[in-house]
Amino acid sequence: MNIGVVTFPGSNCDADARHASAITGNTVHSLWHKDASLPTGLDVIILPGGFSYGDYLRTGAIARFSPIMNEVVRFANAGGLVFGICNGFQILCEAGLLPGALIRNRNLSFVCKDVFLRVENTDSPFTNVCTAGQVLRVPVAHGEGRYTASDEVIKGLEDAGQVLYRYVTPEGQQTDDANPNGSLNNIAGVTNTARNVMGLMPHPERACEALLGSVDGLTVFHSLARHCNAPVA
Repeated sequence: MNIGVVTFPGSNCDADARHASAITGNTVHSLWHKDASLPTGLDVIILPGGFSYGDYLRTGAIARFSPIMNEVVRFANAGGLVFGICNGFQILCEAGLLPGALIRNRNLSFVCKDVFLRVENTDSPFTNVCTAGQVLRVPVAHGEGRYTASDEVIKGLEDAGQVLYRYVTPEGQQTDDANPNGSLNNIAGVTNTARNVMGLMPHPERACEALLGSVDGLTVFHSLARHCNAPVA
């Protein structure tokens, strides 16, 4: 599987995303925000975490206009897999590839800690090695991670099974205390209607080795590999 990881000015998780991609046996391509074309044969594009363009104006608001984003949008619209992590999630929302927005945390403070995620839907390229209801431990590190959208959009996401991950307790219970940022419905990760674009606020690339305290983040990368390597019917 060929994975391209984009670096924007201010990205600080791009190396982590490349490492997580490489240790799961993939060929990794470094992509630059000024690139006007993509390497041939890409299966997945990752928009990593960080503070693209210093998070000026709004998180992701400037990165959305980087030259490479024209290619990312074309790639996604053609069915290519796109995965936005933290700041990448924010960029995908700004670019209109995902619904909703990420705003300041409920407590108005930066949150950096391990959280627990419940897998809500395994029928996606990003979750297919998981079991429904499986609880994963993955870290968060963000100041603007509160997912919000209109009531109509939230209902549509829930009804269509587009909510892939939800913040829960270690036992898998959806509670307010388990929600680190005040996201509506404890939403941590969503996909588009075609299920080829996902945004996830927590950092699976930081939970990919036992030395880091968890390998639960590898489920995303293994799911992508399983999807891309599946025989064509």
